[in-house]
Amino acid sequence: REQPKETPQPAPRQIFQERQRITGLPLYLQGYLSVRHSRCKEFRVYWTELRGTMLFFYDDKKAPMYSQKLDISALTSATNVYPDENGSAHFILMLSNGELELKANDSESGKEWKCFILTVTKLSVPPDESLLPGQLTRMHEVLEKEKKRRITHNDCSSTSLNRKSPPSSTLTTMPVCFYAVSRQEATEMLEKNPSCGNLILRPGRDSKNYAITIRHELDAPHLKHYKVMSKGTSYVIELERQVTLPSLQDVVNYFVTQTRGKLKPFVIRT
Repeated sequence: REQPKETPQPAPRQIFQERQRITGLPLYLQGYLSVRHSRCKEFRVYWTELRGTMLFFYDDKKAPMYSQKLDISALTSATNVYPDENGSAHFILMLSNGELELKANDSESGKEWKCFILTVTKLSVPPDESLLPGQLTRMHEVLEKEKKRRITHNDCSSTSLNRKSPPSSTLTTMPVCFYAVSRQEATEMLEKNPSCGNLILRPGRDSKNYAITIRHELDAPHLKHYKVMSKGTSYVIELERQVTLPSLQDVVNYFVTQTRGKLKPFVIRT
C-alpha cells in the first residue's frame, strides 16, 4: 500500500530569507509570545520576531508572511515583569497610541523580551542584575547593530531627500494596508469595516506574489481583485497595460493616485 506523500515544508533558512526580504529589517529576538491589545479581552499566541524597532507577529512559526506588525519606536515605558498563577510572565508596553500586554512562558523569557525591547528602543542596555552574562553580551551586540542600522537609515534618507526625484525607499517595511489574509477574508474585512478604508494588499495564492482587493462605492458596492507579480526587485500590476513599480508601497500609491483618492488604504484603528 502506497503511503501518502507529505507536503514538503519550507526549510528554516528559506523562511528566514523570505522574512528578511519582506521586512527589510535585522532579526534581534524571536519566540512565542501571547499578545493582548488594550481593547481585547483574550490573549492570542504568535510566533514573534523583534526586528529593528518593530514587532512582527506570525500565526505560525513556519509562515513566511506576518499577520500583524507593531512599531514600538515610540515606546514610553514598560512595566516590571510579573508572574501569574500558571508561572507565565506578563509585562505591558506603554506606547504613545495605547498599551500592549505581552506574556512569555516563564520569568527568564519575559525579562529577556522586555530588556531586548528596551535596548533597541532606548538605545541602551537596561540595568538588570538578574540577566545572564550571555544575555547581556547578546544585548550589547544588538545595541551596536541597531545603532549602525539607524545611522545607515538616516544617511540613506538624507541622500534621497537631496535628490530632485527621490526613489521609493527600500528601507520601509510592508505598507500599512498589508494583511496576511485570503481573498475571501479580505472581502469580508472591507465589507464589515467600510470606515477603515477600501484597499487591501494581501499575499497571492502562491507565496511569491501579491494581490490587491478593493471595494468601490459606485451605484452599489463593487469588489475587484488585481494580481501583483514580483519580478526581480520590481512589482508588476496585471492590468490591461501592465504597470511596473519599484516597491509595494508604490503599488498602493498607484491605485490611490489613479482614483484621485477615492481608494484609501485599509487600516484597522486600534
